[in-house]
Amino acid sequence: MQTTDMETSAQARVPFQPIEGGITAPHGFRAAAISCGIKNPEATRLDLALIVSDTPAITDAVFTTNKVRAACVRVSQQHVKAGEARAIIANSGNANACTGPQGIQDAKAMCKAAAEALGVRMRDVLVCSTGIIGMNMPIQRILPRVAELAEKLNPEGNDDAARAIMTSDTKPKSYAIEVPLPSGASFRIGGIAKGAGMICPNMATMLSFITTDAKVSKDELRRAMRFAVDQSFNRITIDGDTSTNDTVIVMSNGQADAPAIKKGSPEADLFRRALQKVMMELAKMIVSDGERVTKFVEIRVLHARTQADAKKAAEAVAKSLLVKCSFHGSDPNWGRIIHAVGYSGARIKEELIDIYFNGLIACSGGLTSKTPVTDLEKVVKEPRFTVTIDLNTGTASHNVFTTDLSEAYVDFNSSEYSAAIHAKRQKGLT
Repeated sequence: MQTTDMETSAQARVPFQPIEGGITAPHGFRAAAISCGIKNPEATRLDLALIVSDTPAITDAVFTTNKVRAACVRVSQQHVKAGEARAIIANSGNANACTGPQGIQDAKAMCKAAAEALGVRMRDVLVCSTGIIGMNMPIQRILPRVAELAEKLNPEGNDDAARAIMTSDTKPKSYAIEVPLPSGASFRIGGIAKGAGMICPNMATMLSFITTDAKVSKDELRRAMRFAVDQSFNRITIDGDTSTNDTVIVMSNGQADAPAIKKGSPEADLFRRALQKVMMELAKMIVSDGERVTKFVEIRVLHARTQADAKKAAEAVAKSLLVKCSFHGSDPNWGRIIHAVGYSGARIKEELIDIYFNGLIACSGGLTSKTPVTDLEKVVKEPRFTVTIDLNTGTASHNVFTTDLSEAYVDFNSSEYSAAIHAKRQKGLT
């Protein structure tokens, strides 16, 4: 059985070198974070981050496909049209979504405060928020602290920034690589991300900020970003929900001591695959840290008639609640998998479908295999495993990373909003 995993082949061809520093690993970037008590005025956890390029950076972004969009998304969508940016200001603890005109004013106020502290134009600042929907931003606790935040900017600020954007995440997520070029020069790409719940392909519910010191044009950055997002953040799911605040931002300041990357060149292909590598590592971190998950599962669909068929089948299996429950119970129930493939809309022939758990065949030609159930159970008891679905009808493939669905996930998500409102009323804040 062959795999067509693009990421694996890319890694084999390119000696990407993991390095420390995350979003501040590329030259000319600094970051910082402080605590403003955004969710709870008595809390001391970091909840406001600032990421800055020392020089103007070519910038592109991808935002949520949800038609209900947070105020920060609406403001950043306008600012990124300029094609350049200098900074990102981001907070956790409040999504600033479904907050009406006041939410737009607050998002703009955050951009303005950061711009004034940095001495740049307001449109050079992008704003992102994450947290509970439907609650007004405590802007009075944020604006007075932005100047202090700017003073803390430093090239070692990655860890604090990664922590400041966390919500239900249990650990910060950052990754960086150095990419050597045939000329002997190199460039760097680094990033941070948050995301643990409301994760679904198109685009996964999360925030991710990526920086690079490579010299790339606006068009080349856009092409590379769209490719990398499709191969990474658009291939993960935890609970099948797409949020109001999804944002991926890539900033390129060209500060690497390396030649400019030209369209169609081997360096352009290298940059595209390097950007994919960083996004993929961050995407996997998000899935691994999903809200109360216990399993990390890759769903691979092979030999579909078309790419669209492969994607439909993979996403249907990855998002099926029945499948995810069986994963949680360590039950190798391939019947739930094949039934999800059947309703996915993909063109299939039931009698041709093979299903594997880590290479052990569970379903052969649409029928149960001779593999002992005890052997299959050993696989699905592991915290990480792969489910391969071979449709045997063509040459197309697609993969999605997913999780199990636990009782703890239901408990965790059953009262978050009510608890937040109750806490605020007790403190006289509503």
